[in-house]
Amino acid sequence: MGNVRRKKRKAGRSASKGVRAGGKGRSVAGWVRQASATGKGGPKNVDEYIAATPEPVRSRLKEMRAAIQSAVPAKAVEIISYRIPAFKTEKVLVWYAGFSKHCSLFPTASVIEEFRDELAGFTVSKGTVQFPIEQALPTALIKKLVTARVAQV
Repeated sequence: MGNVRRKKRKAGRSASKGVRAGGKGRSVAGWVRQASATGKGGPKNVDEYIAATPEPVRSRLKEMRAAIQSAVPAKAVEIISYRIPAFKTEKVLVWYAGFSKHCSLFPTASVIEEFRDELAGFTVSKGTVQFPIEQALPTALIKKLVTARVAQV
């Protein structure tokens, strides 16, 4: 018999094509040049990430950043992790991101579970809290969530 070549199936095409696995709203990746598979091209720092977002998302991100900064230890640094802003000490404390209709805070699932009752009016998933752009940011609540996460680390 001759050599028979078979085509390999391409698994996980949605990830390679830049299709979002879930969530609502347009991500900042749509506003910032998309990073390639090698990790090049995304925002290099938090200021660049925020600058690439349109209003009113930019204003909300600045508010969220200030609220988080006031609750993290002085030694915490800002980084880009998973192409979104984060605050880190030894470990990442929290991530946050802007979308067309909301800003998200990613304080980890355990923190969200701890504050489940206080988060009742917001869209919540396992590790994310969504704050609508058209509403004022609950900065006191954000500070409580971040403080609880800092206590865990």
